[in-house]
Amino acid sequence: MGHKEANDLQDLQYFGEFGGVNPSISDSSTYTFLSAKTMFDTFEGNTEGCYLYSRHSSPSNLYLGEALAALEGTETANVTASGMGAITAVILQLCDAGDHIISSRTIYGGTYAFMKNFLKKFNIEITFLDITNLDAVSSSIKPRTKIIYCESVSNPLLEVADISALAKIAKENGIPLVVDNTFSPLSITPAKLGADIVIHSLTKFINGTSDCVAGAVCGTKEFCLSLKDVNNGAGMLLGSTLDSLRGASILKNMRTLHIRIKKHSENAQFLAEKFERDGLRVVYPGLSSHPGHLIMEDQMNPQYGYGGLLTIDVGSLENANSLMEMMQERKLGYLAVSLGFYKTLFSAPGTSTSSEIPLDEQKAMGLGDGLIRFSIGLDSDIHRTYDLMKQCMVDLNILEADTMKLG
Repeated sequence: MGHKEANDLQDLQYFGEFGGVNPSISDSSTYTFLSAKTMFDTFEGNTEGCYLYSRHSSPSNLYLGEALAALEGTETANVTASGMGAITAVILQLCDAGDHIISSRTIYGGTYAFMKNFLKKFNIEITFLDITNLDAVSSSIKPRTKIIYCESVSNPLLEVADISALAKIAKENGIPLVVDNTFSPLSITPAKLGADIVIHSLTKFINGTSDCVAGAVCGTKEFCLSLKDVNNGAGMLLGSTLDSLRGASILKNMRTLHIRIKKHSENAQFLAEKFERDGLRVVYPGLSSHPGHLIMEDQMNPQYGYGGLLTIDVGSLENANSLMEMMQERKLGYLAVSLGFYKTLFSAPGTSTSSEIPLDEQKAMGLGDGLIRFSIGLDSDIHRTYDLMKQCMVDLNILEADTMKLG
């Protein structure tokens, strides 16, 4: 994160109404007024600091929004009940029937399904492409293109978007660049690189304890207020409201985010280097073999590392499933989707988080049957973890004990 934004986040400090070091949690769905006029003005969005109904906003969620805006260096932020709640609201706010979206081909499966299948109802056209091919992005722009959409580090192939270059193309054509930064909070700050709107699934690294589902939209005050407009705000009218108790819980967990991200990155870098030397096909932005390594290096905040996600291709779905089951049995982590937990989580994206993408398209983008996505945990002894993971691979003949090459 840039120096100013880091200080903004570090300087956030709240007092509860009784002087507590945590802000008080607003455990109300509706709020009272001393005057009927104030209620009307609040409903119309003309008052600051007044609350009407928790679907509009609540103190707890506004505290969390302030912290997220400081994290991403944007004017403000809205929180939602899920990452998909944030993504769908942004897209439907920016697009009308008959519009066009340019999107990275490698994105979260739920986002892909929403764009490709659900948006057909509104005759919204999607061009999925290799987001690292800037010429393809430029040549795909049409008169009704309303969004260029990508993930900073893509799910699950870990492609790195050149956000600065994409922002330049977007601005030249008057199109907002929307970036999902779920995989790389702190490591990358898309708004500093020119992104107009930054989306998060707070469920993952930002919360970090795999106990809730939430999302966020970080952007300008004008855009975030438009999402909450009572007459035509997609965030307001679709009703993806985060519970105040969860909002307060996520805010507390954000205080350790900088420590956790550094450790996730440190552990992932170690394992990626080791397994690549062993002859496995490893994809990790921190490896010089990664096609986007130099772009990542240029746009990242180096103190936070290259992130906690890596993929290993073990050749077949049978190998992948056997390895994941064995690693879980040996307490190396969980065979589970999602990411950002203190324990390592692993899944085969083709049959889980990217299963919405047709098989032929998975193959075209390089998502093989044997690919395992790892969200590396906060292990205190990563050397021991590596030895135990390697032993699982040897036992399954994925690696040979003597040469340590692919079996």
